[in-house]
Amino acid sequence: MKRLLKIAVVLAILGGLGAAAYGPIAKSWRARNRPVWRTEEVTQGEIISVVNSTGTIKPVLEVSVGSFVSGPIIELCADFNQVVKKGEVLARVDPQLPEAALARARASLATREADVERAQAIFLQAVRDEKRALALQDENEEFISVKEMDVFHFNRLSLEAQVKQSKAIVEQAEADVENALTNLGYTDITSPVDGIVIDRKIDQGQTLAAQFQTPELFIVAPDMEKKMYVIAAVDEADIGLIQQAQKSEQPVEFRVDAYPDELFTGKIEQIRKSSTTTQNVVTYPVIVAAANPELKLYPGMTANISFQTEKKEGILRIPNSALRFYPKRSQVRKEDHDILDGKDDSSAQEMPAVQHSAAERTKASRKRRHRHVWLVEGEWLRAVSVETGLSDSKSTELVSGELKKGDQLVTGEKLKK
Repeated sequence: MKRLLKIAVVLAILGGLGAAAYGPIAKSWRARNRPVWRTEEVTQGEIISVVNSTGTIKPVLEVSVGSFVSGPIIELCADFNQVVKKGEVLARVDPQLPEAALARARASLATREADVERAQAIFLQAVRDEKRALALQDENEEFISVKEMDVFHFNRLSLEAQVKQSKAIVEQAEADVENALTNLGYTDITSPVDGIVIDRKIDQGQTLAAQFQTPELFIVAPDMEKKMYVIAAVDEADIGLIQQAQKSEQPVEFRVDAYPDELFTGKIEQIRKSSTTTQNVVTYPVIVAAANPELKLYPGMTANISFQTEKKEGILRIPNSALRFYPKRSQVRKEDHDILDGKDDSSAQEMPAVQHSAAERTKASRKRRHRHVWLVEGEWLRAVSVETGLSDSKSTELVSGELKKGDQLVTGEKLKK
């Protein structure tokens, strides 16, 4: 009996010692296994929202220069990248055929003019014959009968009509001469504008056949140093933002691979309504005008474009990584378990389902601006409800919420060594 009593006393003493040591040991164990959080602070500054796209650089105007006459090219006076003036000769077509056509037209004109002179002479003779007949009839009506007078009269009228016809034929022949002269002038292919030759599609000795279709010989781009177009294909989901950016005259920045360290700027000049569908993706052409004083921008270059849609300064900014963080239920205080269980409608963490109505999806889209971020509160994480606004690649605007500058928001859990 005494032995059992001793054992019970010893066990009681050991139990008391174990109970006394449990609290510090448990506290030490929890401290050792407590998560170490990565945090980022709420800052104050500017946020610039952009829409990124790609585009192709093109001249504002491309003038195609062709030929109205056929024949071999006997001289090339312009080459690629050459600066030309309006009226400057770019190439010459062999003028032999147009010169022969002009000589033939002039000879035909001379023939028609001679026909006019002959018709006028015959007409004058008929006029005199009629006058003599009238004089004889006045002297004595029996000298010339009425029938004979009709012959003189209508012969004069007929010859008068022939003179008019001959003169009309002369005018036609003169038009043929003008046409031949014009065609001869077309053998000198000239630039219609001041500009730069950005494409040449012929070589010396090449024969042109312009009977059925005007061949394209040169492409001249005027005023490339003043303005170039960047034609961007913008997704339909972003076109509303681009319209707002155009109304508020937001700047556009872009870069090209030829100058990776240089940033070019421009402005939105036009949003075209002609859509293009590629693999079920609808895009709209957006025209950006950019200065090109050093002629660094070449037609056909690919541009990586950033459309600035909105800019705000001096606002509180939440790190985007804090908005993406989603803790485990065991790491959160009990008061915020409903948020993780999806019972708090203000969370709006999930995208609207496809089967929902348009009104429901619109409402859900608006609710996505209401989010939660997490602060460390003792051993647990505490949720803070926030309303977000403008975003860039790193931060998001804090529209409302119980946060202040310098608050440390949880962005993840550090890995223990």
